[in-house]
Amino acid sequence: MKVFYSRVSTQDQNDSRQLKNLNEFDYVFTDKCSGSIPLWERPKGSQIKTLIDQEKLTHLEVHSIDRLGRDTLSVLNLWKELTELGIRLVCRNPNFQNLNEDGNTDMFSELMISILSTMSDFERKMIRERQREGIERSKMEGKYRGRKVGTSESREKFLNKPKTQMIIKDLDNGYTTQEISHRCRCSYSTIDKVRKTLNEEYFTEVN
Repeated sequence: MKVFYSRVSTQDQNDSRQLKNLNEFDYVFTDKCSGSIPLWERPKGSQIKTLIDQEKLTHLEVHSIDRLGRDTLSVLNLWKELTELGIRLVCRNPNFQNLNEDGNTDMFSELMISILSTMSDFERKMIRERQREGIERSKMEGKYRGRKVGTSESREKFLNKPKTQMIIKDLDNGYTTQEISHRCRCSYSTIDKVRKTLNEEYFTEVN
């Protein structure tokens, strides 16, 4: 059985770019969720896992490898899992596969998937590091305001709270507000407060 899988991050995004030349597939699944959610935990991803458990899936195809996961480890683990099960995983852009049509390991693609996943993960870590450095630099330059009149705690204290740190981590990993609310057991307003506290509007230029 051949399955084509696509993913977009939000309900508003259009996945038509990914859905082309699909006549030969038995199923076409589309998830609309964050890429940081493990594939098997996504609504359509879990259906793919069911087909695997039933030993029905032989071929899984995606437009690009980041549709399967955002971090290096999850993508490589999935790649390894499908390879060990003898399930062919094909990526269209760029073009590579874990197994060729004869069922043999494609060594060049093995190298490519490792390099591309590592580069993508490194880029995201650099973005988060630049965000952290920007906050620290603003504090040192006196541009970071510590506390608003009428509030009961400083921004620094709020940002260092365990739950706030959990929310920040999920924001960095691309989870939606609804997903974070469920994962961290917090209200939408709390998530919005964290987001606003990290936003540039809470930085002011020194006169």
